[in-house]
Amino acid sequence: MPAQFSSCYTRLGRAARAAATTFLALLALSTAQAQSWPSARPISLVVGYPAGGSVDLVARIIAEPLAKRLGTPVVVENVGGAGGTIGAQKVVSANPDGYTLLLGSGSEISIAKLFNAAVKYNGETDLSPVGLIGVTPMVFVTNAKTGVKTIEEAIAKSKRERNQLSFASSGIGTPLHVSGELINLMAGTTFRHVPYRGAGQQLQDLLGGNIEFSVSVLSSALPHIESGKMIPLGVTTPTRSRAAPQIPALGENPRLKGYDMNVWFGLFGPAKLPAPMVARLNKELNEILREEATWQKLQKAGISNDGGTPQALTAFIRAETQRVRNVVNKAVSTGAAS
Repeated sequence: MPAQFSSCYTRLGRAARAAATTFLALLALSTAQAQSWPSARPISLVVGYPAGGSVDLVARIIAEPLAKRLGTPVVVENVGGAGGTIGAQKVVSANPDGYTLLLGSGSEISIAKLFNAAVKYNGETDLSPVGLIGVTPMVFVTNAKTGVKTIEEAIAKSKRERNQLSFASSGIGTPLHVSGELINLMAGTTFRHVPYRGAGQQLQDLLGGNIEFSVSVLSSALPHIESGKMIPLGVTTPTRSRAAPQIPALGENPRLKGYDMNVWFGLFGPAKLPAPMVARLNKELNEILREEATWQKLQKAGISNDGGTPQALTAFIRAETQRVRNVVNKAVSTGAAS
């Protein structure tokens, strides 16, 4: 055989063997991933709050497409109480086999421990981060009975009626609680904190006039704002939300210049969740967040669709925890954290 043809056949053989090797590797990976979650056993996606709140909303948006991609049912399990920490503890204590996951937020992952020494787990080390889902503003709201229409009027009313007005949140140590305390610290107001177990009763008491003000996640408050039953005084992010551009940012008020708080959502497993499972979940989560149907649902609720790596989520949590630590320390030192 002429040398040039021999050389050609050799190169073709090498290319064929390389292609075959790559194909077999991909097939093996695909097979391993497909066998990671047998369809006979459902996954429990734990939410540390009652049904109807923002964390529950995000969990239900994610659960259905995740179930389709993993080929097994994903059941949202609401385990409410203690600012989300009871649900988080359940996942911390779970077997790291991929069948118990947490749809978590900053409250139970890191902030609650800064307020409450009874929280024994460390959200940064006792859970396996999978990926960031998104971030959403909160909103400071009131009802018609207060006669307040703007944040300026709310600040003035608090100064006239010192220690007489209250704000509700979904629990001690939640971002909602911290946001209300930050208003007090920056504006010199004296809104007293009233913690609830979740968004449902919190908003019901506000609408019923049993409490004057509330910090709520935007997605939970929007339907009541749009119906005119609830009056928005400002969102907690530096700029207005695309989901509700008619609501001013609290930072537009000179007394609250630089005000910046949010709620974030992420997917987690127990510590020591096997790396292949973390990688698979991360891959599927990022694909889900790129789906148009998911994107539209999150955007309608005022939630970004971020995604990213487990390592990026770890760094994000560390930065966010440090950012609110000063507010928490001041709130504790003044006795406001109650």
